[in-house]
Amino acid sequence: GLWGWLTLLLVACAAWASEITFELPDNAKQCFYEEIVQGTKCTLEYQVITGGHYDVDCQLEGPDGAVLYKEMKKQYDSFTFTASRNGTYKFCFSNEFSTFTHKTVYFDFQVGEDPPLFPSENRATALTQMESTCVSIHEALKSVIDYQTHFRLREAQGRSRAEDLNTRVAYWSIGEAIILLVVSIGQVFLLKSFFSDKRTTTTRVAS
Repeated sequence: GLWGWLTLLLVACAAWASEITFELPDNAKQCFYEEIVQGTKCTLEYQVITGGHYDVDCQLEGPDGAVLYKEMKKQYDSFTFTASRNGTYKFCFSNEFSTFTHKTVYFDFQVGEDPPLFPSENRATALTQMESTCVSIHEALKSVIDYQTHFRLREAQGRSRAEDLNTRVAYWSIGEAIILLVVSIGQVFLLKSFFSDKRTTTTRVAS
């Protein structure tokens, strides 16, 4: 009902600022918006998981409409920038060059940097050995999460390629079977025609 759609909308709005996987139909364009404060470091990373040649157009614009990043028919890429002013930044993915193939696109838009585990303000001493170990573990876990994300994307892309190849092999096999059937039937009729002509000739000679 209405509450279900509102809940889904709130979840999507809360989640898309970090990472999202979405369907991009053919001849379509999808844009996303983010409010960013001046001086904030941001990173946009995207990858096409399924569809066609696994490519998409991507463009990032600032609040004044200036194009900060633009790439055509890219399979994956990453772009880092620092916001030059306050305002709404827009980035769009376009599949308008494709007439019949829809795409599945993943993107990760990171705004700002993670706050430190142990803020340095109001600290008179350096980090203890346990705190340093915690920071190292935290950084290692972040790397593990990144690797897991990339491996999941590669696995999804590989599965899509395998399914597409399997479909093509199935169609090719069906086509070969039809051709063999047609050739076999044609050979039978051709042999029958040879024998029919021979009988007709023999009958004419006898008469």
